[in-house]
Amino acid sequence: MASSSAAPAPDSERSSAVRASLAVGLAVSAYGLSFGALAVASGLDIWQTQVLSLFMFSGGSQFAVIGVIASGGLAAGPAAIAGAALLGVRNSLYSMRMAPIVAGPPGPWGWARRLLAGHWTIDETTAVSTAQPSRRGQRIGFWVTGAVIYTGWNLTTLLGSLLGNLIGDVRMFGLDAAAAAAFLGLLWPRLSSRQPIAVAVGAAVVAAVLIPWLPAGLPVLLAALVALVVGITNWLGRRPA
Repeated sequence: MASSSAAPAPDSERSSAVRASLAVGLAVSAYGLSFGALAVASGLDIWQTQVLSLFMFSGGSQFAVIGVIASGGLAAGPAAIAGAALLGVRNSLYSMRMAPIVAGPPGPWGWARRLLAGHWTIDETTAVSTAQPSRRGQRIGFWVTGAVIYTGWNLTTLLGSLLGNLIGDVRMFGLDAAAAAAFLGLLWPRLSSRQPIAVAVGAAVVAAVLIPWLPAGLPVLLAALVALVVGITNWLGRRPA
């Protein structure tokens, strides 16, 4: 007789990973409209805006760049680069977690796969991938999410930059909340015990308190320390027998 705790079928793993990828990817891609419009309003032209999305491909860093440029003009370029680099630190931390997941069989194109994986290692691909229960599902979640967001983000960036000031502040349409809602939906099933709930609440409190006082990027990095402290001490976790 088959066990009730049998592993999910391969088709079920694939479907679950693809659904999560599409839900998060489409919500995040819609926010590219705002980036394109605000980048043009900040003084960048359409080509400069598109290059940022194609080669930087990190929403938080991109908004940091145009935010500094908007307040200080092109002379604020060094500060914009510094702020974007600070926000990008978290992606390098993600790569340590994602390396064994995205690694494939050795071959002549292995370097290209690693290069693309590095470019697509962002908040969303990491979140969707690590939320899957199996290694196969994690790999599917990473690549599908990366493909959806990279394609959608660049298309909506172009559309937003073409429309320019006709869109204005994306908050008027509620698109700024779409990405946060998608992340909450991804996180919610994991809040099934006291330890992940403590991490989520503690990190949220730390970030909320520090945002008014620290440069963009630092509150998120410091909030991540909550997970490290809870993990090292195993606070509220199961004790070994």
